[in-house]
Amino acid sequence: MATLEDKLLGEKLEYYCSSSESDGEHDSDAEFESINKSGPNPASAVVEKPDIGRWEGISTNTGPKGVIKDWQRYKQLETERRAEQDKERLDLIKRLSLTCRSTLDDEKAKEEDEEIQKLLEDSFLETYIQKRMEEMMIQSNSMPTFGKVITLSSGSEFLDAIEKEDKNVTVVIHLYEEHSEACRAMSGSLMCIAQEYPQVKICQLRASSVGVSPQFKSYGVPAILVYKGGNLMATFVSLTQEFGDDFFANEVEGFLIEHGVLPDKSLVPEVIRRKAPEPEHDSDLDLD
Repeated sequence: MATLEDKLLGEKLEYYCSSSESDGEHDSDAEFESINKSGPNPASAVVEKPDIGRWEGISTNTGPKGVIKDWQRYKQLETERRAEQDKERLDLIKRLSLTCRSTLDDEKAKEEDEEIQKLLEDSFLETYIQKRMEEMMIQSNSMPTFGKVITLSSGSEFLDAIEKEDKNVTVVIHLYEEHSEACRAMSGSLMCIAQEYPQVKICQLRASSVGVSPQFKSYGVPAILVYKGGNLMATFVSLTQEFGDDFFANEVEGFLIEHGVLPDKSLVPEVIRRKAPEPEHDSDLDLD
């Protein structure tokens, strides 16, 4: 007959342990004894000790080494992130430095846009053109007028006609000789031109009066010298090769306009031509 203690132990044994588990325990004990007797099997796998220093994962070790490792990794990531942010900030500064505008620049650009818009308005254009014409008229009226060909008799008069004249006045000097038919045609042409362009000073001077060579007196005339502000601007000699011995004023006028000596009237506004002062019609054209 089993005692109460045997019944209690027996019940616990049946509850926690099965016969298969008991057999397993005997088998594992036998296997352990067999390994101890025969020694380690050289063919069996060798379990290596893990290298903790090469591990780059997140440490779950709460010990001092794990905390230090996590702190070092955190600082490394923080340094890398700061370097990347600095690089992005520098790139942004470079881009903004090329395109950014101050408030003053914006206001200036806005004013320029408004001025351009005003220029596009017809009423503003008309006012601007009228104002510019008035300024041109004032400047034109302040210039001296001549309207005739001035005859010079000496080299000193020749120098005075150039050097003592207003710097904005174009001075045209015609060098001639009495025997030349072309020189007489040039004098008549310049008389007409002087009346059409009263603000151009046109003078004539016998070539022999300034001591030119005999060859120049024979083959160099008619010649035209152009001065402005005391400086020689153009020289045209032996104009018979250009016009021949007989020619007209319109040919000489076209020649001088083409070479920039005379202003092109087709480019002058009608209001300027209409308000231009009337030239004097007398002329001392006579050749000595």
